Amino acid sequence: MPVLPQGRRRFYGAGIRRPTGMKTQEGGNVQMRMYDIIMKKRNGGELSKEEIDFFVEGYTRGEIPDYQASALMMAIYFRKMTKKETLALTMAMAQSGDMLDLSGIRGIKVDKHSTGGVGDKTSLALAPMVAACGVTVAKMSGRGLGHTGGTIDKLESFPGFTTSLTAERFTENVNRIGMAIMGQTADLAPADKKLYALRDVTATVDNMSLIASSIMSKKLAAGADAIVLDVKTGSGAFMKEEKDARALAEEMVSIGNSAGRRTVAVISDMDQPLGRAVGNALEVREAIDTLRGKGPEDFTELCLTLGSRMLAAGGRAPGEEAARQMLAAAIEDGRALRKLAEFVEAQDGDAAAVYDPELLPKAKIIRPIAAPRDGYISRIICDQVGICSLILGGGRETKESGIDLSVGLVLCRKVGDYVRAGEPLAMLHANEESRAQEAGRRYLEACTIAVEPCACQPLIRGIVE
Repeated sequence: MPVLPQGRRRFYGAGIRRPTGMKTQEGGNVQMRMYDIIMKKRNGGELSKEEIDFFVEGYTRGEIPDYQASALMMAIYFRKMTKKETLALTMAMAQSGDMLDLSGIRGIKVDKHSTGGVGDKTSLALAPMVAACGVTVAKMSGRGLGHTGGTIDKLESFPGFTTSLTAERFTENVNRIGMAIMGQTADLAPADKKLYALRDVTATVDNMSLIASSIMSKKLAAGADAIVLDVKTGSGAFMKEEKDARALAEEMVSIGNSAGRRTVAVISDMDQPLGRAVGNALEVREAIDTLRGKGPEDFTELCLTLGSRMLAAGGRAPGEEAARQMLAAAIEDGRALRKLAEFVEAQDGDAAAVYDPELLPKAKIIRPIAAPRDGYISRIICDQVGICSLILGGGRETKESGIDLSVGLVLCRKVGDYVRAGEPLAMLHANEESRAQEAGRRYLEACTIAVEPCACQPLIRGIVE
């Protein structure tokens, strides 16, 4: 991927190494120390852009020790950050490594990011829908870790598919077919990688400014002109409470717009899995069904909601209703499905699997998880369903773990549905009997069957523009 100059300003003259945590500006009369920065934030002060730049650049280079960075993160956790500070931190992290240059790609480049969930295969259907309507999608995606699946893993269900593209091939693919998806570069926002690892072991992850800057630093470094965010809320999401999801959405939209990127956020439900399929190849099948107009209602609605914002951001539609009609037409006349096939073929995958999903990986054991009694499904603990897929081998315990693309679950009943004893709650797809038994037991524990019907949460909880 083309990159802009990293823009890392060297604090010190060639051959001179000043004491850790100290900066001397031109003229030699201004010094900056981490001790002073930590104390300023501890006392509730607002850090300047120069102080934040100093910290991020020094920590990225290893010149500021973990104990000082930890102290600053804890001070930020308790004292919070202003919008001005949050933007400065985001930009400093974005500029700590490669800044992707997409100027060789024609048109307005629109990116989409999800905060993650169970059964979230949105990019697989959404990107072809949007590209079929003439909006450019040049996207970087990651692999899954834990119970949340990764877009790249799912795409590798297509035999031969690769996301290891040269800069020239990525640009050519996007200009030719309107979309491409590749893996994240190793040096994209390295400051965020270091800081997140530190926050993870110092109990400072759960701070809105730090979460927002972590996500948005990578999005800004990825070079898109406009960003559409899918912020999940519910038992299967990072933000369990809707008020927290809304606060995060507002923070990220503020950062994106302040950085000159048109940004909008959709707050969507993740109190139960999205769609019905959970598992890599199973989710690919469901995305293909959706592009054929036969996908689950909730998943299709989310794609239309996000897609309409992407078309508006890309200047292709005057409003949401017109955009939704364009997306629906691309599904109805087959353009969106053909776009998926073009995309898969352009990245060395077997496009025949788009038209014949039986060519995708399949599990050896496929059997129902039977309902223990009559009643209405009143709750499905979403993250536990993700753990069921993890138990089956469909997720990673660590970054080095391998995954089984064929395994997972397909829900037969969702919240609000009635089921009789013995009828299937879900179909289990497994390759090992012991894993199948454990996942089946875990799924039954995740489902609550009530005597009376219950109200379902709306899929779209709000829009932040």
